[in-house]
Amino acid sequence: MFDFEITAKNARARAGVFTTPHGALRTPIFAPVGTQATVKTLTPAQLAELGASLVLSNTYHLYLRPGDDLVAELGGLHRFMRWPHPMLTDSGGFQVFSLAKTRQIDDDGVSFKSHIDGSTHRFTPERSIRIQENLGADIIMAFDECSDPNDHEYTKVAMDRTHRWAERCIKAKRRADQVLFGIVQGGIDADLRAESAQFIASLDTIGIAIGGLSVGETKDEMHAMLDVVCPILPESKPRYLMGVGTPEDLIDSVARGVDIFDCVLPTRLARHHAAFSADGRLNLMNASFARDERPIDVLCDCYTCRTFTRAYIRHLIVAKELLAGTLLSIHNLRALIRLMDEIRAAVVDGSFDAKKSTMLMQWDNNAVRSR
Repeated sequence: MFDFEITAKNARARAGVFTTPHGALRTPIFAPVGTQATVKTLTPAQLAELGASLVLSNTYHLYLRPGDDLVAELGGLHRFMRWPHPMLTDSGGFQVFSLAKTRQIDDDGVSFKSHIDGSTHRFTPERSIRIQENLGADIIMAFDECSDPNDHEYTKVAMDRTHRWAERCIKAKRRADQVLFGIVQGGIDADLRAESAQFIASLDTIGIAIGGLSVGETKDEMHAMLDVVCPILPESKPRYLMGVGTPEDLIDSVARGVDIFDCVLPTRLARHHAAFSADGRLNLMNASFARDERPIDVLCDCYTCRTFTRAYIRHLIVAKELLAGTLLSIHNLRALIRLMDEIRAAVVDGSFDAKKSTMLMQWDNNAVRSR
């Protein structure tokens, strides 16, 4: 039911086809994030129309609400949210990492308090796999421990624990219609990253994720870790860089050999009135757009840019109309999906390495400057 074939290479960049029970994914690919079984402000039909083929949902959040048992009873995530295409679920590890003040970690698992009502819960590698099997996504993640990239001593402890947990996840997995990815950790230490990449690559998993990046390190540090990790990983397995989603990061990471990406950034920016564009990131709340009759981006083919002006979208924002978030989400997601289409085509025709600098220049000033 699962197969990954590399169809073209250009320098270190790869184009391929990853076959799943709910359809084939053409890589490199960007996946919108549907944390709570919904990509915020958009319907599944709108996602399909803008070209999305893979959606990610969140194990931690769906476990707490509505509950993975209920999702399983109602036919799994695909049926529950009416998304007939491939899906991926994370393991809950990053969310547990983000609850640093309300969780306790030991070698067996993690105890934590719900952000909803303060109730106490526990995840182990086996429990994470059971939850993800109930949710029913095509691609599931091994339970891992993400650590502060600046704490070298603890990063080593967390990496070793992630390795042991990955082995337990492999043993716990039962469903043949799901594929498990192990996760490389190691912070921003090149030696730890190499050690983790070698260990995870040795395991019997179809794909490999790279975790613990885009969590506070600089872009140069992230690129350095990808330069360490990707050459170690098997050519035959898809590589998934977790939580990365600016245009510049997608271009730079594909150039280093990454195949799959996800990030909440496009829809989060939309809720804060911001849009990706060839002119740099735009804040549509600005008064300078009040009479601007141009689309968000003249190069974009999305429904928003084909139909509406910057002036109209600014009006919706000022009037606090919900449609603003929908239109900006459509645009931001389409911008990244269109970029990935262009990258894939350039890898296939052998021009990506030559075009990379031009692409980076075109998408300059869209990154998250706080990083």
